[in-house]
Amino acid sequence: MFTQLKNICAFLLAITLVSACGGSSGGGGGITPSPPPPTGGITRTGVAIAVGPITGFGSVIVNGIRYDTTNATFTKNGAAAVQADLSVGQFVVVTGTIDDDNTNAVATTVDYESILEGPVSSVTASGFVAFGQTVLKGPGTSVDDSCPDPLVAGVLVEVSGSVLENGDIDASRVECKAVLLEMEVKGKVSGLDSNAMTFQINALTVDYSGTTPRDFPGESISDGDLVEVKGTNLDQGPPLTLTATDVEFKGPRFGDNEGDHIEVEGFITDFVSATDFMVSGVPVTTDGNTMYEPAGFSVTDLGPNLKVEVEGEYNSDGDLLATKIDFKQAKNIRVTGLVDSADGGTNTLVILGITISTDPNLTRLEDKTDADVDPLRIADIVAGDYVEVRGQEFPAGSGEILATILERDDLDTEAIIQGFIDANGVNRPAISVLGVTIETNGATIFQDVDDSVFANPDDFWNSISDGSLIKAKGVESTSTTVIAEEIEIEEE
Repeated sequence: MFTQLKNICAFLLAITLVSACGGSSGGGGGITPSPPPPTGGITRTGVAIAVGPITGFGSVIVNGIRYDTTNATFTKNGAAAVQADLSVGQFVVVTGTIDDDNTNAVATTVDYESILEGPVSSVTASGFVAFGQTVLKGPGTSVDDSCPDPLVAGVLVEVSGSVLENGDIDASRVECKAVLLEMEVKGKVSGLDSNAMTFQINALTVDYSGTTPRDFPGESISDGDLVEVKGTNLDQGPPLTLTATDVEFKGPRFGDNEGDHIEVEGFITDFVSATDFMVSGVPVTTDGNTMYEPAGFSVTDLGPNLKVEVEGEYNSDGDLLATKIDFKQAKNIRVTGLVDSADGGTNTLVILGITISTDPNLTRLEDKTDADVDPLRIADIVAGDYVEVRGQEFPAGSGEILATILERDDLDTEAIIQGFIDANGVNRPAISVLGVTIETNGATIFQDVDDSVFANPDDFWNSISDGSLIKAKGVESTSTTVIAEEIEIEEE
C-alpha cells in the first residue's frame, strides 16, 4: 500500500485534496461537537497534517481543530498568499504540530489548490458540468456571491472539493471568475495514446503534444498517473479537447511519515476491505482499537463512497492507521429566514421557533452581507438578520438543529424549510416539519422529486407521509408558520 501512497497521495494534496467534510457533500459535518479524544496512548512525532475544508477563521479551523497560523506560510494555487486570500469551504492541507490530546495545534503551512478552473458547459439538477467534469453542488457547497443564482452555462468557475469513486467532484466551494488567464484541471490519466500524445481526465481530452511533461517517473506519462493540466485553448469538439500548455506529474506529498498524526476528510474510494481503502488519496487501515462515531456505527458500515473523517497516525507501512473514524451525516435539514433571537454566549439562535446550535470549531460560518464580517461569530448576528442554516436534527427527534453551515445574507422575505415531516404531521392542507406549520392553498405549486409539477395536488398528498423529506418555500406569517408558495418532495 506504500506504493499506492507514492502514486496517489497527490491526488488529494497536490491535485486538489480529493474530498469534501463536509460530507458534505456533497457534503460533511459530524454530529459530535466536542473535540476528538486523545489517541489512546500512541506516541506521536508531534507532526500534524490536516486535510479538509476550512470551517472558520480566527486562525484556521479544519476538521474541528483550530490551528494557530500566526507564523504560518500560506499558498493558494501554487502562489504565495495570506490568510485573507482563503475562504470557508476551500479544501486545504495544513501541516504543523499538535499535542497528543489534540490541543496546542500550530500550523507551519496552509496550502490550498483548486481542483478545477474552467467554463460551465451545462447545469444539471444535481450541479453542473464544467471542463468535462461532473460537479455535484449540494447542501454542503458554499457558493460565493460572485456566482449568479441560479448558475448558468458559460460562467467561469473555480471549484474546490472532493472526488467520488466514479470521478465526480463533490464541491465544497464554488467561486465564479470574470476572467481565467488559463484553465486548469487535476485528475487521473486514462485512455493514454502516446502516439497521438493525448489522454483523458473524465470527459476531457488533453492534447499534450506541445508540452514537455514535467516530473514524471521514467520521464513518460502512464495511465493512472496523477496530473495537473493547464491550457488556454479549449476546443468544444466533440471530443472536448484542451490543448495543454503544461502537464505536471503530482508526486507524493507525504513520504515515509511513521508516527505523524493526520486527520483527513473525504469519501472512501478504492475500497478492498475494512483494512484496505483510500480516503482523499490517503491509504487507510483499521484495527481492533479503531473507534467509530456516531454511536451505533461500526467497522461493518465501511464501504465505498461513504463520507468520513479519519484520525490516526502513519504506521511503518506508510498507511494511516485509524484511531477514530467519524461517519459524516448528510446536511438534509435546511432553514432560511429571519432570526428570532441569537445568543453569542451559548452559540445558539432561533429561526421559525427552531433552536439552532453551532460549534465554533465545526460549524462553517460565512457572512455574505455587505458588512462582510470575517470571521463571523454568532455574537455578530442579531434578531432580524436573514440567515440560511444547513445541518441535521440533533439530538435525533429533538426538533433542534446542529448547524454544519450557517450563512448570513442580504435581507429577504423568502422563508425556506427543508426537513422530515413530523409524526402525525400531515394534516391537509397543512404539514408540520420541525414543529413549523407549513400551510398550503390554491396558489401553492406542488412538485415531485424530479422537480416536475403535480398536475393534481391529490397526487402530492398521496405521495407523502410521516417522515417524508420535503422542502417548502414561502413567506413567514407567524414565528412558527410558513405559507408555502412552492413545496416539493426531496430525495433523502
